[in-house]
Amino acid sequence: MQFELSERAKEYQAKVLDFMDERVYPAEAVYAAQMRESGNPNFHPPILEELKSEARRRGLWNLFHPHESAEWGSPGLSNSDYAPLAEIMGRSPFIAPESMNCNAPDTGNMEVLQLFGTDEHKRRWLGPLLAGEIRSAFAMTEPEVASSDATNIRLRMEPDGDDYVLNGRKWFASNALHPNCRVLIVMGKTDVDAPRHRQQSMMVVPIDTPGVTVVRGLPVFGYLDREGHAEIVFDDVRVPRTALLAGAGDGFLISQARLGPGRIHHCMRSIGAAERALDLMIARAQQRVTFGEPLANRANIQDWIAEARIEIEMIRLLTMKAAWLMDTAGNQRARTEIAAIKVAGPQVALKVIDRAIQVFGGAGVTDDVPLASFYAHQRTLRLADGPDEVHKRTIARFELRRVDPAWNGAS
Repeated sequence: MQFELSERAKEYQAKVLDFMDERVYPAEAVYAAQMRESGNPNFHPPILEELKSEARRRGLWNLFHPHESAEWGSPGLSNSDYAPLAEIMGRSPFIAPESMNCNAPDTGNMEVLQLFGTDEHKRRWLGPLLAGEIRSAFAMTEPEVASSDATNIRLRMEPDGDDYVLNGRKWFASNALHPNCRVLIVMGKTDVDAPRHRQQSMMVVPIDTPGVTVVRGLPVFGYLDREGHAEIVFDDVRVPRTALLAGAGDGFLISQARLGPGRIHHCMRSIGAAERALDLMIARAQQRVTFGEPLANRANIQDWIAEARIEIEMIRLLTMKAAWLMDTAGNQRARTEIAAIKVAGPQVALKVIDRAIQVFGGAGVTDDVPLASFYAHQRTLRLADGPDEVHKRTIARFELRRVDPAWNGAS
C-alpha cells in the first residue's frame, strides 16, 4: 500500500480545492439565502445549477465513476484516487457533492444501472443521471421491519402477465423529494418461497408511475433536508417485466454490490466534515477571549485539538486502506475494512464536531455556523447504510472465524 497519492489524484485534488475556495464556499451564503427566500424545504436553488455548469467546465464531473467516459466527463478514477476528492467535498456536504455530480444516492444508483441495467435503462435513466439532468432515489428501507437485514423487506413484486405489480411501503428514500427526481430503484420480494437470499429483486420504477405516492418527507433531528427522506406508498403499482434489474432473485446481490462503494464514499465525506469542524474550532479558539486570554491557551482546548488531529488521521488511514483493498482485491475482500470505517468515520466526525460546537458556545447550535447541521447529518450516518451494530457484527464474525474457522455462531 502506497501512502503517497498518485500524480493523477494530486492533480484532481488541486483542481477540487481551487473550485471549493473560488466557487463553493462563497456560494454557501447564496445557497442559504435562496433556500430561505423560497420558503420551500425541497427547493432547488439556482446557485446549484451555476456550480454544476462551472464544475463541468473545469472537468470536475462524475469523479466517483470508475468507468472512464469522454461523453460523460468521467475520468475513471480508482477508489484510492477518488478518496481525497470525496473528503474535500465533505467539507461542504450540502453543495459540493451535487455540484460535481457525486452526490448520494445517485452515485450508487448510477453504479447499479451501469452494472445491472439493460440498454433501455441506460438510455432512459443512466445517461440523464450522468449528465446531471435528473436525480434518483433508492427505496429499500421499510418502517415495519428491521431493514438492516435486507432479507426482511416485505414490499411485494408479484408477476402478472407481462408486468409486475408492486404493493408496500418504503421510507427514508433519500432524494425522492428532490424536484428533479424522476426514477426510483426499488427493492422488494418476488418469490417468498425461494431461499432466503434469493427472494428479493430490484426494479426501476419511474416516480410518476400510477400508484406511487410520496406521503411525506421525514425530518431528521428537526431538519428537512432539501432532497428529502421520503415515505412512499406503492399501491398496485404496475411496471413491465423489463423494469427488472439483472434477474429475479438478484436483489440481495445487487444491494451488496451497491452498498460497499456507497458506504466508503460516506466515510470519505465524514473525514472532510471533521476537518472543517477542526478548522472552525481552531479559528474560534484563537479569536475568542475569555477571562483575559484566548480559548486556545486553555489546556483542555489544546487536548481537543490534538486528539482531533490524531483521530482524523487514524480514520483517514483506515479509509485509504479500504479504498486500496477495493482497488486491488475487490469489494468483498475489503468487507471488514469497509465495515470498520463505516463505524469509525461518523463516530470520530461526531466527536470533533461536538467539541467544535462546545468551543463556539451558543453560536455552535445555531445556523450561523454549519456545525449543528453537520452533527445531525453525521449522527444519521450511524444508521444509514446499516447501523453501527450490524457492521460490528460483521467484524466480530470475521475475527471469531479467524481464530476458529469452524465457528458458525450456532448456540
